[in-house]
Amino acid sequence: MNRTITLVELKAGQTGTIAGIQGGFGMVRRLIALGIFEGKAITKVSGQWMRGPVVVRIGSTDVALGYGMARHILVTLPTQALS
Repeated sequence: MNRTITLVELKAGQTGTIAGIQGGFGMVRRLIALGIFEGKAITKVSGQWMRGPVVVRIGSTDVALGYGMARHILVTLPTQALS
């Protein structure tokens, strides 16, 4: 069984699939423009300890997102990543 978490809960180096975005039309449109949309594989490169920016890799592109935006992105982890 797969588990869904927010992007901020993902550990650095972990990869998952975007399960959804919980946000308004403007935020969803901005994320789509950055290549971040449902069904796309995403890897967390780094994150700051206290609500700082979250750097993710989409394909071969690194994108920095603010904490508030990152916490609205839902990511499904593959089964082997749960252990």
